[in-house]
Amino acid sequence: MQGKEIDRLIKLIAKLPALGTRSARRIVLQLLKKKETALPELIEALQNMADNVQKCPICGNFDTSAPCSVCSDLSRDEQVVCVVQDVADLWAMERVGIYKGQYHVLGGILSALDGVTPEDLNIESLFERLSKGRIKEVILALPATIDGQITAHYLLSRLKNLPLKTTTLAQGIPIGAELDYMDDGTIQMALNARKEL
Repeated sequence: MQGKEIDRLIKLIAKLPALGTRSARRIVLQLLKKKETALPELIEALQNMADNVQKCPICGNFDTSAPCSVCSDLSRDEQVVCVVQDVADLWAMERVGIYKGQYHVLGGILSALDGVTPEDLNIESLFERLSKGRIKEVILALPATIDGQITAHYLLSRLKNLPLKTTTLAQGIPIGAELDYMDDGTIQMALNARKEL
């Protein structure tokens, strides 16, 4: 059995997404085995993050500067904004390296089950940005879930009277996938979004 300090660290790490108690225990054990080298670097990195990382007041991204490096990049297209659920989605889009516009992080999606309403999300600041008239296209890059579609529908209902183009990411069969392994909704979406060759 481990001491209370070790047990507390295991419990804290186990709270992180995709980690359970067993994984947390392995991580803590590796940190203890490399206590002299890995632990000081990790502590320093966590402290630097706590001291310096902040939420961008424009888009909601996390960065060490405000506005963030994406919003302050003058080479990016400021006429296009991609609306995403969370910062993880923004990071995924940036990892691909193709999109060169701006972002807006909602901080979640509408959910009647979880009691998430429009007031709980970063929606009003999106419409404040749109009211300035520089943005010409809004890309809705929200999850292909029921709650994601409800959120998209809500945003579309508010966007329809604005003089801008509204688009969404294509959805359907992923590259390398076989129809036999796809769920009915994915096949239906792909069929409805088909395009001429």
